[in-house]
Amino acid sequence: MHALILLAIALAPGVAIGVYIYLKDHHEREPIGLLLRAFLFGLLSVIVTFILSGIIDLFVSIDKNSLSEQAVHAFLIVALVEEFSKFIFVRGILYNNIHFNEPFDGIVYSVLVSMGFATLENVLYAFDGGMGTAIMRMFTAVPAHATFAVLMGYYLGKAKFEHKKSYYALHALGVATLFHGAYDYFLFISWVPGIVLGALASLVVGLWLSKKAIRIHQLASPFKNPVDTQPPAA
Repeated sequence: MHALILLAIALAPGVAIGVYIYLKDHHEREPIGLLLRAFLFGLLSVIVTFILSGIIDLFVSIDKNSLSEQAVHAFLIVALVEEFSKFIFVRGILYNNIHFNEPFDGIVYSVLVSMGFATLENVLYAFDGGMGTAIMRMFTAVPAHATFAVLMGYYLGKAKFEHKKSYYALHALGVATLFHGAYDYFLFISWVPGIVLGALASLVVGLWLSKKAIRIHQLASPFKNPVDTQPPAA
């Protein structure tokens, strides 16, 4: 029974955030089957991360007490590898799907892939660290992954429908990596007194930017009713 409760707590945040983003797609919602595929791609991206990280570990060692080496660890070895593992599924597969037909879809698919990644990662951490770890990650790591995904999806939406240049999609990977790396870096050097607050600050900023990104792409939908953009009556 304890294992089932722990599993439910580990699964809950990723599923809840996925549903939340689905409901935020006000104008032209994506097929459920395609969203489930996106979530599955997120699970597969964990495997890609394990493979890439394993290869890197063969050649690179990090001094846990070095601020500069921990920066390399946070931004390149962890953040870039994880975000790239998710990015290849969103940009390489979902981006070209006929249902990716409005800017907000970049956010939807990026978040669903990221929640697949975060959910499997969360289950692994929860069963390794126990209930306390599962509850803590419910309010920190999983929402953080969601903010990275919203920012990635925001730029993927701009790349496809505004700039219409494929290389602009690299901005999506760069921004997600930057925020992911900043969040992890403050955690990796938590031995510095008070520095862990930086991770909380980066999460708060990420949530604020994500809220703005969602609103911008909602308003940019070609499927919206014109009345949606009208100011409320006095």
